[in-house]
Amino acid sequence: MSEPDEGSRPLRVLIVDDQRLVRQAFALMLSVEPDILVVGQAGDGTEALTSARALRPDVVLMDVQMPGVDGIEATRSLVAEELGRIIILTTFDRDDYLFDALDAGASGFLLKNSEPEYLAEAIRAAGHDQALLAPEVTKRVIARMSRPPDPSPGVRPAGTVPELERLTAREVDVLMRMGRGLSNSEIADDLVVAEATVKTHVSNCLAKLGLRDRVHAVIWCYESGLLGGT
Repeated sequence: MSEPDEGSRPLRVLIVDDQRLVRQAFALMLSVEPDILVVGQAGDGTEALTSARALRPDVVLMDVQMPGVDGIEATRSLVAEELGRIIILTTFDRDDYLFDALDAGASGFLLKNSEPEYLAEAIRAAGHDQALLAPEVTKRVIARMSRPPDPSPGVRPAGTVPELERLTAREVDVLMRMGRGLSNSEIADDLVVAEATVKTHVSNCLAKLGLRDRVHAVIWCYESGLLGGT
């Protein structure tokens, strides 16, 4: 269990799932976290949008398969209205759900059999403008994005990606490692700098490139050609 930072308010969470028992189980699971407050529950995508507009959650835990408006479409609507960061939480470990969710703007993707501590960690990451994917999911994102559309492109030198002119040399170093899936602590060890310094560089990279979070930074690195198939 993590103690909240002094003077900080709890992260407000909305749970969206068509099964009442599942919603209540997650609410009970999160009730022991002092820095997380479940402010509401919804049973489908339409109700999620209405609840999010009224409750203004920081994070929405979103199921995928629901009657009516499903979790992917609801995610797209919530992101468009900036109604919180979305974590997809599903029983089904399917690539189409994963990549559709990321394309819709989700900041995290977890399976419902994840450990409770990992769920809380994902909420904290999303609530503080970061992101967290299950480790096996991160590997699949990187594997998918690292396949070049044809055999020729490979990796583009940093100097040929014009958007990188907005970044300092050190920020580029951090961005490339973030794109390879390294955590802040791993980047700090690799560059021999303090983890707090890495956090600052990560925030600067996201802001300068207009990226929502580090999940979308990974995708950007591969789509821009900064990192690619080798």
